[in-house]
Amino acid sequence: MRQASIPSRPSMGVLNLPEGEKKFQLTRHAPAEALRFFVKHYWIVEWDLSGQPSYQQDVLPNPCVNLVVEQQKTAIFGISTVKYSHLLEGKGKVFGVKFKPGGFYPFMKSPVSKLTGQGTSTLDILGVVPQQLEDSLLQLSDSADMIGVMDALLLERLPQQDPYVTLLNELIDHIHRHRELTAVKQLSEYAQMSIRTLQRLFNQYVGVHPKWVIQLYRLQNAAELLDYGYASPLPELAAELGYFDQSHFIRDFKAIIGITPEEYIRRRS
Repeated sequence: MRQASIPSRPSMGVLNLPEGEKKFQLTRHAPAEALRFFVKHYWIVEWDLSGQPSYQQDVLPNPCVNLVVEQQKTAIFGISTVKYSHLLEGKGKVFGVKFKPGGFYPFMKSPVSKLTGQGTSTLDILGVVPQQLEDSLLQLSDSADMIGVMDALLLERLPQQDPYVTLLNELIDHIHRHRELTAVKQLSEYAQMSIRTLQRLFNQYVGVHPKWVIQLYRLQNAAELLDYGYASPLPELAAELGYFDQSHFIRDFKAIIGITPEEYIRRRS
């Protein structure tokens, strides 16, 4: 079976990124070396829609906790298990920290599943008042200065490295690279651990079930392929992603993306 390939320019889960890039600028930045065990990258979104209509950007979930600094909306966000939307109006910017899967657990020191589907104050976990973060970061115009502020904040709270973070990132990377992997049993065999142990680790460190991560990457691949002009019939796309039943593919796609593949194609066109 031919495997569908991801686009050459990864979208970071931003749906219909080619259209979105006409409305905003999205950049990624590396954190300080000592933070790279825990943090995947920093991200900055800037937009200027002055005198223009507002723009709603849809984003797919991912298996990462994000610290988001935005005017009057700063919080630590656990994994969202469904597509979420962000409304861009006027002029503004957002600074984010995307932790690696499991990378926030050493900072939190309790099951990350407690954050799944919701946000919590930076004061509760990191001991910093949201308004202070907004005042120190969002007034800066240079990205290097913003990065320096966040580096300093996280380095002051730097926890010990946890080997399970390395293990879970290896497993999630394996899921991402092997789209033919469709069952938790396959992952448990690769990891050489029981399904129960695997589920416990994912719940504690990542915040979701491993089955959800497997499903997510398959459907993210599907959405990105459609964004970049995949032209074959949907039954062929479903088969390339490892679905033997098109109705199952449509059901899973709608559960994560929020609409059916057919409607997704209509909207992006």
